[in-house]
Amino acid sequence: MYFPSLHSLNLSGNALLTLSPAVFSNLGALRLLDVSSCSITHLHTDTFKGLESLHTLLLRNNSLQELEVPFFLPLRGLLHLDLRSNALLSMDALTLQLMEAVPEVQLDGNPWVCDCAAHPLQQWLKDRQAMQVTCASPPELWGQGIAALDSQDLGCQKKQRFPRDVSPGQLTTATHNDTTTVPVGKGGRSWPYLVGFLVTAISISILVALVAKCKLCHKNFVSYHHRPLPETSSIGGNPLEEGLGWDRGSSGWGDGESHPIPSVTGLQAEDDDGFIEDNYIQPSEQMQEEEEEEEERESHLSV
Repeated sequence: MYFPSLHSLNLSGNALLTLSPAVFSNLGALRLLDVSSCSITHLHTDTFKGLESLHTLLLRNNSLQELEVPFFLPLRGLLHLDLRSNALLSMDALTLQLMEAVPEVQLDGNPWVCDCAAHPLQQWLKDRQAMQVTCASPPELWGQGIAALDSQDLGCQKKQRFPRDVSPGQLTTATHNDTTTVPVGKGGRSWPYLVGFLVTAISISILVALVAKCKLCHKNFVSYHHRPLPETSSIGGNPLEEGLGWDRGSSGWGDGESHPIPSVTGLQAEDDDGFIEDNYIQPSEQMQEEEEEEEERESHLSV
Protein backbone atom coordinates (compact mmCIF):
# COMPACT_ATOMS: atom_id res chain seq x y z
CA MET A 1 0.00 0.00 0.00
CA TYR A 2 2.81 2.39 0.77
CA PHE A 3 5.19 1.57 -2.10
CA PRO A 4 3.67 3.03 -5.31
CA SER A 5 7.14 3.41 -6.84
CA LEU A 6 8.41 -0.10 -6.04
CA HIS A 7 10.03 -1.81 -9.06
CA SER A 8 11.02 -5.24 -7.69
CA LEU A 9 9.41 -7.50 -5.05
CA ASN A 10 10.85 -10.89 -3.99
CA LEU A 11 8.55 -13.06 -1.86
CA SER A 12 10.09 -16.44 -2.74
CA GLY A 13 10.39 -19.15 -0.07
CA ASN A 14 7.37 -17.99 1.93
CA ALA A 15 4.39 -20.25 2.69
CA LEU A 16 1.78 -18.16 0.96
CA LEU A 17 -0.39 -21.08 -0.33
CA THR A 18 -2.74 -18.62 -2.05
CA LEU A 19 -2.76 -14.99 -3.08
CA SER A 20 -5.73 -12.72 -2.41
CA PRO A 21 -7.46 -10.92 -5.28
CA ALA A 22 -5.85 -7.58 -6.22
CA VAL A 23 -3.24 -7.96 -3.48
CA PHE A 24 -0.70 -6.09 -5.66
CA SER A 25 -3.09 -3.51 -7.13
CA ASN A 26 -1.28 -0.52 -5.49
CA LEU A 27 2.09 -1.48 -6.99
CA GLY A 28 1.50 0.12 -10.36
CA ALA A 29 5.23 0.60 -11.04
CA LEU A 30 6.24 -2.98 -10.20
CA ARG A 31 8.40 -4.61 -12.90
CA LEU A 32 9.57 -7.88 -11.28
CA LEU A 33 7.60 -10.15 -8.95
CA ASP A 34 9.13 -13.34 -7.56
CA VAL A 35 6.76 -15.70 -5.75
CA SER A 36 8.73 -18.90 -6.33
CA SER A 37 8.73 -21.85 -3.90
CA CYS A 38 5.71 -20.53 -1.99
CA SER A 39 3.60 -23.75 -2.24
CA ILE A 40 0.92 -21.84 -4.16
CA THR A 41 -1.85 -24.18 -5.29
CA HIS A 42 -4.30 -21.72 -6.81
CA LEU A 43 -4.24 -18.27 -8.34
CA HIS A 44 -7.33 -16.09 -8.29
CA THR A 45 -8.28 -14.55 -11.60
CA ASP A 46 -7.70 -11.04 -10.15
CA THR A 47 -4.50 -11.83 -8.25
CA PHE A 48 -2.29 -9.72 -10.53
CA LYS A 49 -4.80 -6.98 -11.17
CA GLY A 50 -3.18 -3.56 -11.53
CA LEU A 51 0.26 -4.84 -12.61
CA GLU A 52 0.22 -3.35 -16.11
CA SER A 53 3.95 -2.55 -15.89
CA LEU A 54 5.07 -6.02 -14.78
CA HIS A 55 7.79 -7.47 -17.03
CA THR A 56 8.91 -10.60 -15.13
CA LEU A 57 6.74 -13.03 -13.16
CA LEU A 58 8.46 -15.98 -11.44
CA LEU A 59 6.12 -18.79 -10.29
CA ARG A 60 8.45 -21.80 -10.36
CA ASN A 61 8.49 -24.56 -7.71
CA ASN A 62 4.87 -24.16 -6.72
CA SER A 63 1.87 -26.54 -6.89
CA LEU A 64 -0.21 -24.93 -9.62
CA GLN A 65 -2.37 -27.46 -11.48
CA GLU A 66 -4.07 -25.08 -13.91
CA LEU A 67 -4.03 -21.52 -15.15
CA GLU A 68 -7.28 -19.69 -15.84
CA VAL A 69 -7.55 -17.40 -18.83
CA PRO A 70 -8.32 -14.14 -16.94
CA PHE A 71 -5.02 -14.66 -15.11
CA PHE A 72 -3.15 -13.23 -18.14
CA LEU A 73 -5.45 -10.34 -18.96
CA PRO A 74 -3.94 -7.69 -16.63
CA LEU A 75 -0.36 -8.63 -17.59
CA ARG A 76 -0.18 -6.63 -20.80
CA GLY A 77 3.54 -5.80 -20.56
CA LEU A 78 4.75 -9.25 -19.46
CA LEU A 79 8.02 -10.37 -21.12
CA HIS A 80 9.17 -13.34 -18.99
CA LEU A 81 6.95 -16.00 -17.37
CA ASP A 82 8.51 -18.83 -15.35
CA LEU A 83 6.16 -21.77 -14.63
CA ARG A 84 8.75 -24.50 -14.16
CA SER A 85 8.33 -27.37 -11.70
CA ASN A 86 4.66 -26.94 -10.96
CA ALA A 87 1.84 -29.53 -11.20
CA LEU A 88 0.53 -28.53 -14.61
CA LEU A 89 -0.95 -31.49 -16.54
CA SER A 90 -2.29 -29.74 -19.61
CA MET A 91 -3.06 -26.32 -21.05
CA ASP A 92 -5.99 -25.31 -23.22
CA ALA A 93 -5.71 -23.62 -26.57
CA LEU A 94 -7.06 -20.22 -25.40
CA THR A 95 -4.48 -19.96 -22.63
CA LEU A 96 -1.73 -20.81 -25.10
CA GLN A 97 -3.05 -18.14 -27.45
CA LEU A 98 -2.79 -15.50 -24.72
CA MET A 99 0.74 -16.67 -23.95
CA GLU A 100 1.75 -15.94 -27.53
CA ALA A 101 2.32 -12.30 -26.54
CA VAL A 102 4.94 -13.32 -23.95
CA PRO A 103 8.36 -13.63 -25.61
CA GLU A 104 9.87 -16.01 -23.01
CA VAL A 105 7.88 -18.75 -21.28
CA GLN A 106 9.39 -21.64 -19.29
CA LEU A 107 7.19 -24.75 -18.87
CA ASP A 108 9.60 -27.63 -18.30
CA GLY A 109 9.50 -29.73 -15.12
CA ASN A 110 5.71 -30.14 -15.10
CA PRO A 111 4.08 -33.61 -15.24
CA TRP A 112 2.60 -33.12 -18.70
CA VAL A 113 0.14 -35.77 -19.88
CA CYS A 114 0.87 -36.49 -23.54
CA ASP A 115 -2.53 -37.53 -24.89
CA CYS A 116 -4.73 -36.10 -27.61
CA ALA A 117 -5.66 -33.14 -25.34
CA ALA A 118 -1.99 -32.09 -25.43
CA HIS A 119 -2.09 -31.55 -29.20
CA PRO A 120 -2.47 -27.71 -28.93
CA LEU A 121 0.48 -27.62 -26.51
CA GLN A 122 2.51 -29.81 -28.88
CA GLN A 123 1.85 -27.40 -31.76
CA TRP A 124 2.62 -24.37 -29.60
CA LEU A 125 5.95 -25.83 -28.45
CA LYS A 126 6.84 -26.87 -32.00
CA ASP A 127 6.32 -23.29 -33.23
CA ARG A 128 8.62 -22.04 -30.47
CA GLN A 129 11.14 -24.86 -30.96
CA ALA A 130 11.00 -25.68 -27.23
CA MET A 131 12.51 -29.16 -27.08
CA GLN A 132 13.16 -29.28 -23.33
CA VAL A 133 9.48 -29.71 -22.37
CA THR A 134 9.03 -33.47 -21.94
CA CYS A 135 6.21 -35.92 -21.24
CA ALA A 136 5.62 -37.44 -17.78
CA SER A 137 2.85 -39.81 -18.86
CA PRO A 138 1.92 -42.22 -20.34
CA PRO A 139 4.92 -44.39 -19.39
CA GLU A 140 5.80 -45.22 -23.01
CA LEU A 141 6.29 -41.50 -23.76
CA TRP A 142 8.06 -40.57 -20.52
CA GLY A 143 10.99 -38.22 -21.09
CA GLN A 144 10.23 -37.60 -24.77
CA GLY A 145 10.04 -34.04 -26.02
CA ILE A 146 6.46 -32.98 -26.66
CA ALA A 147 7.44 -30.84 -29.64
CA ALA A 148 9.01 -33.86 -31.33
CA LEU A 149 5.81 -35.93 -31.19
CA ASP A 150 3.09 -36.05 -33.81
CA SER A 151 -0.67 -36.54 -33.58
CA GLN A 152 -0.44 -40.34 -33.84
CA ASP A 153 2.02 -40.48 -30.96
CA LEU A 154 -0.46 -38.49 -28.88
CA GLY A 155 -3.23 -41.02 -29.70
CA CYS A 156 -5.24 -38.67 -31.91
CA GLN A 157 -7.08 -40.44 -34.71
CA LYS A 158 -6.33 -38.72 -37.98
CA LYS A 159 -9.14 -38.56 -40.53
CA GLN A 160 -7.94 -39.79 -43.90
CA ARG A 161 -9.64 -38.76 -47.10
CA PHE A 162 -9.73 -40.91 -50.20
CA PRO A 163 -10.46 -39.88 -53.81
CA ARG A 164 -13.97 -40.38 -55.09
CA ASP A 165 -12.98 -43.10 -57.56
CA VAL A 166 -11.23 -45.27 -54.97
CA SER A 167 -12.17 -48.94 -55.12
CA PRO A 168 -13.37 -50.90 -52.07
CA GLY A 169 -10.31 -53.15 -52.30
CA GLN A 170 -7.95 -50.20 -51.87
CA LEU A 171 -9.65 -49.21 -48.60
CA THR A 172 -8.37 -52.37 -46.90
CA THR A 173 -4.83 -50.99 -47.01
CA ALA A 174 -5.66 -48.28 -44.47
CA THR A 175 -4.29 -48.76 -40.99
CA HIS A 176 -6.56 -49.68 -38.09
CA ASN A 177 -5.62 -46.46 -36.26
CA ASP A 178 -7.19 -44.26 -38.93
CA THR A 179 -10.81 -43.30 -39.09
CA THR A 180 -11.75 -43.64 -42.73
CA THR A 181 -14.88 -42.31 -44.35
CA VAL A 182 -15.82 -44.69 -47.16
CA PRO A 183 -17.60 -43.01 -50.07
CA VAL A 184 -20.90 -44.76 -50.74
CA GLY A 185 -22.00 -44.10 -54.31
CA LYS A 186 -23.16 -40.61 -55.08
CA GLY A 187 -25.76 -40.23 -52.35
CA GLY A 188 -24.24 -37.02 -51.12
CA ARG A 189 -24.47 -35.46 -54.57
CA SER A 190 -28.05 -36.45 -55.40
CA TRP A 191 -29.64 -33.15 -54.42
CA PRO A 192 -28.55 -31.25 -57.59
CA TYR A 193 -30.29 -33.88 -59.72
CA LEU A 194 -33.45 -33.57 -57.61
CA VAL A 195 -33.47 -29.79 -57.98
CA GLY A 196 -32.95 -30.08 -61.75
CA PHE A 197 -35.82 -32.56 -62.04
CA LEU A 198 -38.19 -30.29 -60.10
CA VAL A 199 -37.26 -27.24 -62.19
CA THR A 200 -37.78 -29.17 -65.43
CA ALA A 201 -41.17 -30.51 -64.32
CA ILE A 202 -42.39 -27.05 -63.29
CA SER A 203 -41.20 -25.52 -66.58
CA ILE A 204 -43.01 -28.18 -68.65
CA SER A 205 -46.23 -27.65 -66.65
CA ILE A 206 -46.13 -23.90 -67.22
CA LEU A 207 -45.50 -24.40 -70.95
CA VAL A 208 -48.46 -26.81 -71.31
CA ALA A 209 -50.74 -24.39 -69.45
CA LEU A 210 -49.73 -21.53 -71.75
CA VAL A 211 -50.38 -23.60 -74.89
CA ALA A 212 -53.83 -24.67 -73.64
CA LYS A 213 -54.70 -21.09 -72.77
CA CYS A 214 -53.67 -19.87 -76.23
CA LYS A 215 -55.88 -22.51 -77.92
CA LEU A 216 -58.84 -21.53 -75.74
CA CYS A 217 -58.39 -17.85 -76.52
CA HIS A 218 -58.19 -18.61 -80.26
CA LYS A 219 -61.40 -20.65 -80.10
CA ASN A 220 -63.26 -17.88 -78.27
CA PHE A 221 -61.99 -15.34 -80.77
CA VAL A 222 -63.25 -17.40 -83.74
CA SER A 223 -66.66 -18.01 -82.12
CA TYR A 224 -67.29 -14.29 -81.66
CA HIS A 225 -65.93 -13.21 -85.04
CA HIS A 226 -69.12 -12.69 -87.23
CA ARG A 227 -69.23 -11.65 -90.85
CA PRO A 228 -72.12 -9.76 -92.52
CA LEU A 229 -73.98 -11.41 -95.44
CA PRO A 230 -73.00 -10.04 -98.88
CA GLU A 231 -75.35 -7.52 -100.47
CA THR A 232 -76.53 -8.64 -103.95
CA SER A 233 -78.82 -7.07 -106.51
CA SER A 234 -81.29 -8.71 -108.92
CA ILE A 235 -79.27 -7.57 -111.95
CA GLY A 236 -76.91 -10.36 -112.95
CA GLY A 237 -78.18 -12.49 -110.01
CA ASN A 238 -79.41 -16.06 -109.96
CA PRO A 239 -82.77 -17.25 -111.45
CA LEU A 240 -84.48 -17.09 -108.04
CA GLU A 241 -83.83 -13.36 -107.82
CA GLU A 242 -84.98 -12.80 -111.48
CA GLY A 243 -88.27 -14.68 -110.90
CA LEU A 244 -89.07 -12.63 -107.84
CA GLY A 245 -88.19 -9.31 -109.45
CA TRP A 246 -90.57 -6.86 -111.20
CA ASP A 247 -91.28 -7.80 -114.84
CA ARG A 248 -90.83 -4.55 -116.68
CA GLY A 249 -92.43 -5.85 -119.92
CA SER A 250 -95.68 -7.23 -118.39
CA SER A 251 -96.33 -4.59 -115.79
CA GLY A 252 -95.44 -1.70 -117.99
CA TRP A 253 -93.12 -0.20 -115.52
CA GLY A 254 -89.84 1.02 -116.89
CA ASP A 255 -86.50 1.13 -115.25
CA GLY A 256 -87.93 -0.23 -112.06
CA GLU A 257 -85.54 -1.21 -109.32
CA SER A 258 -85.92 -4.66 -107.81
CA HIS A 259 -85.82 -5.32 -104.13
CA PRO A 260 -82.58 -6.84 -102.95
CA ILE A 261 -83.02 -10.46 -101.98
CA PRO A 262 -80.20 -12.44 -100.40
CA SER A 263 -78.81 -15.17 -102.59
CA VAL A 264 -78.94 -18.86 -101.79
CA THR A 265 -75.22 -19.04 -101.42
CA GLY A 266 -75.35 -16.09 -99.06
CA LEU A 267 -77.94 -17.89 -96.93
CA GLN A 268 -75.63 -20.84 -96.58
CA ALA A 269 -72.62 -18.78 -95.49
CA GLU A 270 -72.54 -19.13 -91.77
CA ASP A 271 -69.91 -19.04 -89.10
CA ASP A 272 -68.77 -22.02 -87.13
CA ASP A 273 -70.95 -21.05 -84.17
CA GLY A 274 -74.20 -21.07 -86.23
CA PHE A 275 -75.05 -17.37 -85.99
CA ILE A 276 -76.00 -15.29 -89.05
CA GLU A 277 -75.77 -11.57 -88.98
CA ASP A 278 -78.73 -9.93 -90.80
CA ASN A 279 -78.44 -7.03 -93.20
CA TYR A 280 -80.74 -4.38 -91.91
CA ILE A 281 -82.21 -1.76 -94.24
CA GLN A 282 -82.08 1.68 -92.85
CA PRO A 283 -85.52 3.38 -92.49
CA SER A 284 -84.36 6.37 -94.54
CA GLU A 285 -83.41 4.18 -97.50
CA GLN A 286 -86.74 2.30 -97.37
CA MET A 287 -88.75 5.57 -97.39
CA GLN A 288 -86.67 6.86 -100.28
CA GLU A 289 -87.38 3.71 -102.34
CA GLU A 290 -91.15 3.91 -101.61
CA GLU A 291 -91.25 7.57 -102.73
CA GLU A 292 -89.44 6.70 -105.98
CA GLU A 293 -91.87 3.84 -106.70
CA GLU A 294 -94.84 6.11 -106.01
CA GLU A 295 -93.50 8.75 -108.42
CA GLU A 296 -92.96 6.13 -111.16
CA ARG A 297 -96.49 4.78 -110.66
CA GLU A 298 -98.01 8.26 -110.95
CA SER A 299 -95.99 8.96 -114.14
CA HIS A 300 -97.32 5.75 -115.80
CA LEU A 301 -100.91 6.55 -114.87
CA SER A 302 -100.66 10.02 -116.30
CA VAL A 303 -99.45 8.61 -119.61
